[in-house]
Amino acid sequence: MTNKLTKAQEMQLEKQRNITNVLRSVNVQEKFEGVLGKRANGFIGSLLSVVTNNKLLLDASPQTIMTAAMQAATLDLPINPNLGLAYIVPYKGEAQFQLGWKGFVQLAERTGQYKTINASVVYEGQVEDIDFITGELVKGKRTGDTVVGYVAYIEMLNGFSKTFYMTKDEVTAHAKKYSQSFQKGYGPWKDNFDAMALKTVLKLLISKYGIMSIDIQTSNLNRAIEADQAVIREDGTPDYIDSEPAEVQDFDEAVSKQDEAPVPESTGTPALDFDAGEPTF
Repeated sequence: MTNKLTKAQEMQLEKQRNITNVLRSVNVQEKFEGVLGKRANGFIGSLLSVVTNNKLLLDASPQTIMTAAMQAATLDLPINPNLGLAYIVPYKGEAQFQLGWKGFVQLAERTGQYKTINASVVYEGQVEDIDFITGELVKGKRTGDTVVGYVAYIEMLNGFSKTFYMTKDEVTAHAKKYSQSFQKGYGPWKDNFDAMALKTVLKLLISKYGIMSIDIQTSNLNRAIEADQAVIREDGTPDYIDSEPAEVQDFDEAVSKQDEAPVPESTGTPALDFDAGEPTF
């Protein structure tokens, strides 16, 4: 004897069938094949898995799901949430494209201009002061386990390097100013503050001091920064429905459900060694 599905379960299955039919349609397949070639089928399969396993995405506008997914495809970033490169996130009935912190690292590395890129939690005692002229940190010795700030570091192949540091209070103020979900008391800023803080310092650093040019790979990074946290409209313009467009935006509540694992202090690239006094390569 089989159990009869509830009305809610039937509605859920119907939504899953509908979105599957849309994403498996010839028209959609051709669009993604035009961008990804033979990899299109695997990308669509991943997209279907993300959407059908998220009730909020199933209720989101299919058009915004498509444009968000196409943004990720154009940047050649997988949307598997376990990879942490890019996300499709529901918010108020629409789907946003969101770049993960690993996505920033990946796109920066593709430019071939970065020798080192890193973001790290800073503990008490590790930063004594900041040189107000150069912006360089005066590094000290760790004296405790309390997190006092967050730092990002980049070094270009041409020798240019930059460090960007924000105290925990500064990051908190930033989140309060630019994230509606933080203001309302939910979302990843509440659930995984350190991960969000690392993304913030890394994004601000790259946005302000990274290489800006018309080179294809560099342009991809710049475009990703612009599209991050936005609903991508049909004409390709970003619409920041959860935050201020004039500044770096923040992840919303659905990301915390997809990527609850803490961000490691190393991105797989050379890390800042505060105790040694110099970046390690």
